[in-house]
Amino acid sequence: MAKAKTAFFCQNCGTQYTKWQGKCSACNEWNSIVEEVISKEDSNQPTWQTSPSTNDRASQPQPLQHIAFKDERRIVTGDNELNRVLGGGIVPGSLILIGGEPGIGKSTLMLQLAVNLKTLKVLYVSGEESEQQIKMRAERMQMTSENCYVLTETSTQNIFKQIASLKPDLVIVDSIQTLHSQHIEATAGSISQVKNCASELMKYAKQTNTPVFLIGHITKDGAIAGPKILEHMVDTVLQFEGDRHLAYRILRTTKNRFGSTAELGIYEMLGQGLREVSNPSEILISQKDHDLSGIAIGATLEGNRPLLIEIQSLVSIANYGTPQRSSTGFDAKRLNMLLAVLEKRGGFRLGTQDVFLNIAGGLKVEDPAIDLAVCVSIISSMNEIPVPDHLCFAAEVGLGGEIRAVNRVENRISEAEKMGFKEIFISKFNAKAAAQKEGNITIRYFSKLDQVLAALMG
Repeated sequence: MAKAKTAFFCQNCGTQYTKWQGKCSACNEWNSIVEEVISKEDSNQPTWQTSPSTNDRASQPQPLQHIAFKDERRIVTGDNELNRVLGGGIVPGSLILIGGEPGIGKSTLMLQLAVNLKTLKVLYVSGEESEQQIKMRAERMQMTSENCYVLTETSTQNIFKQIASLKPDLVIVDSIQTLHSQHIEATAGSISQVKNCASELMKYAKQTNTPVFLIGHITKDGAIAGPKILEHMVDTVLQFEGDRHLAYRILRTTKNRFGSTAELGIYEMLGQGLREVSNPSEILISQKDHDLSGIAIGATLEGNRPLLIEIQSLVSIANYGTPQRSSTGFDAKRLNMLLAVLEKRGGFRLGTQDVFLNIAGGLKVEDPAIDLAVCVSIISSMNEIPVPDHLCFAAEVGLGGEIRAVNRVENRISEAEKMGFKEIFISKFNAKAAAQKEGNITIRYFSKLDQVLAALMG
């Protein structure tokens, strides 16, 4: 009997070593390297076998101009948010990894996808739930489909046997960390098992042109659990985010070989499952009975989608010497920079004030076009002067206190007009692009931050 071959892997980043050491040289994590069995006798035999005609065909190099290209149509699902995030639909033969915190709704999202694709034969492989539990969730969502097949199995050998018999059009695996291969003696969820099982599923997806969805666990730092090579192997990496105590969920793309990585999908978690939010600006702007200081509306972009978001600020006197600067959903370093600009260029004494900033709705925004809204929100809270409800802002603020132009300002103006805003403040350097937009909204142009604050606060 052949001796089992072992190697040492870092459980944090997946780096392989020939011997044990206390610190991983790749991620600098201590005591994260463990020994795993990576192969045994007959481990070179693949678990996924294609048809003999496919195996007998040898691959040969061809000139690029001689390669025949067939424009395959994407699989358009009934979920418009998922279609947008994937770049227009599911690409045949793609391997898609979706990660998120426990209980965030990954399994619910994938089960809804499986049931909604009524014209396709979908195989839902679950290693975490029983068939009765999956049926219970489907009944709670009041959804059913004759083409959705459920398989509760963790062995890749048995899974591929059922795949060969069923021949599904789409496969969903929940989750990749529960699968194990008989050719690897390590436990399920280990580095070698995750890497080997993902490799087998990738080979199946590419050879049969069948799309495969993998649900993955995440670490305490928010990264996909398992080796980093797992994210390199797949075609698309989706991140399902949100607070489990709030109703809204955000689907982001961190990697996409077939589309943009800047797109965003928004869902609302209900008792009947996930509901698509087609107009997210409505939920990102809170409804209030009376005017409040420290609130300003900024126009941002997430991929091709314009959003109006609410920036909330609270400025108060620092009682403990060193003032606090805290931000949720906004870069803390950029907040400090804007505070320095307000103090230097605007003459506001913020060095003795605590400043707290929040992006309503749980969004994380990196678009510099909300700089002006952030500055207005802070000064509004400091002076206790509410910003009129009919105003919104779309401009970047420079270190010299200048109002800089932003891209695709016409889309931002259209979204503001659609949401019922009467006036929008932008940079005068966007005047040419904004002039092409005719509507019922008043566009005001500014070149300096102090001009904006004077127009608002007097």
